[in-house]
Amino acid sequence: MTSPKEIVLNAWKTFASRDAACIAAVFTDDAEWIAPKGNATAVALDHTDHMIGAPQIARFIAQEMHKLFSNIDIAFVGVHADGDRVIVEERMRATLPGGAPYENDYCFVFTVAGDRIREVREYMDTRKGWRMVFGEEA
Repeated sequence: MTSPKEIVLNAWKTFASRDAACIAAVFTDDAEWIAPKGNATAVALDHTDHMIGAPQIARFIAQEMHKLFSNIDIAFVGVHADGDRVIVEERMRATLPGGAPYENDYCFVFTVAGDRIREVREYMDTRKGWRMVFGEEA
């Protein structure tokens, strides 16, 4: 049996493929991805901060986020597991439209059900993200 930690780490590898069908397969059909309300990525892309369903989450990861971020580089700072929960700390570096750099720290709390991801709660420095994306305070 694959551990929740292995399921989440394998999911990150799948995210990098940008294959929406493969990405959707790592989530339960009713999966939810919850990010902070009004975060810069959601605002810039006119996108929800609460995605529901594997197809919507997969489409965002495979296509939509790449409208804002290119040359994405993710470095894991820590991966911690306890039961069905896996916490991933990471630093994301990317290039914004127009060539400006983006760098922010994230924390994701994954809840695994069986061999798939049921929920993701995303946390980041929203103020820093806003300044990098929009160049001003919220």
